[in-house]
Amino acid sequence: MKAMVYRGPYKVRVEEKDRPRIEHPGDAIVRVTLAAICGSDLHLYHGMMPDTRIGHTFGHEFIGVVDEVGPDVQNLKVGDRVMVPFNVFCGSCYFCVRGLYSNCHNVNPNATAVGGIYGYSHTCGGYDGGQAEYVRVPLADVGPSIIPDWMADEDAVLLTDALATGYFGAQLADISEGDTAVVFGAGPVGLYAAASAWLMGAGRVVVVDHLDYRLEKARQFAHAETYNFVEAGDIVRTLKHDTDGLGADVVIDAVGAEADGAVLQHITSAKLKLQGGSPVALNWAIDSVRKGGTISVMGAYGPLFSSIKFGDAMNKGLTLRMNQCPVKRQWPRLFEHVRNGYLKPSEIVTHRVPLEHIAEGYHIFSNKLDDCIKTLVVPGA
Repeated sequence: MKAMVYRGPYKVRVEEKDRPRIEHPGDAIVRVTLAAICGSDLHLYHGMMPDTRIGHTFGHEFIGVVDEVGPDVQNLKVGDRVMVPFNVFCGSCYFCVRGLYSNCHNVNPNATAVGGIYGYSHTCGGYDGGQAEYVRVPLADVGPSIIPDWMADEDAVLLTDALATGYFGAQLADISEGDTAVVFGAGPVGLYAAASAWLMGAGRVVVVDHLDYRLEKARQFAHAETYNFVEAGDIVRTLKHDTDGLGADVVIDAVGAEADGAVLQHITSAKLKLQGGSPVALNWAIDSVRKGGTISVMGAYGPLFSSIKFGDAMNKGLTLRMNQCPVKRQWPRLFEHVRNGYLKPSEIVTHRVPLEHIAEGYHIFSNKLDDCIKTLVVPGA
């Protein structure tokens, strides 16, 4: 089969690779019909995640058609159109039975923190991802769901991570009716978090970024107020001024390790192959939320230290909530919102690239060229 493979920092290409096979009776093989490039894929692309091995196939956002099933699979059959959450999880461990699928204890030998993730280095289990023509889906009775007939492919693929994660970020923020919610980052997850904040009862939603085209999308898609933090000067002072000197009720960090100004972090991470994350966005969140407020962290941070203003957070009495999204737990409510027209995930898609051109797709997405917000990958196009 054809698959995207990693050949080193900033080097990805499409190669012929062995088609995945059934390795366990509970496996399924899925023929990928649509995948996506995620902002967190850039940590791998930049060579800043530990144990990203040459030949690894990225891609944790994908949908497809079941091509083969193991003898123990009961819930899927060949020909089913399925969406696969980015989490690989067992469904039966201490964490899974509590709905913490992203913290599954049985699918990753490094599971002291994160569970398994498709296409996200051997730190996250070593599972090949869906930027390929075929992908092996372990524990197929647990993770995938059949896509409803009424749901379009381009909406379904975005529920496998980006929309679910943004919605989860708004959930973690514990928004009360009428709250002012600030979202740092106008990438896909930030846009979805901002749109979801209204569904949670927010009375005001503000999005902060430094790219004007993404801020325009935040105004159009999420109906949010926006600030360009480069033009605003001291963004914390600006946000405090606009909230009667108190600060926002809740702040959602949808930036993480991609925060602007992370020069030292990028230098050290490139040497150590570890990406802890710049503290810029999270420290802005701590400074700009009101005392007693809540911060939700959805931005991707790695395993290395980050210089976070934890003392300020403690002294302000803040609540910090964070995790990788347990995707499948979000689907029942998100299905309702999409079907009822409250959310249209595919509205943020700006680019579609054939699998054969994925290197160009990564280049455009990484460098934010051509007003790129979200890129879909189409095998066989």
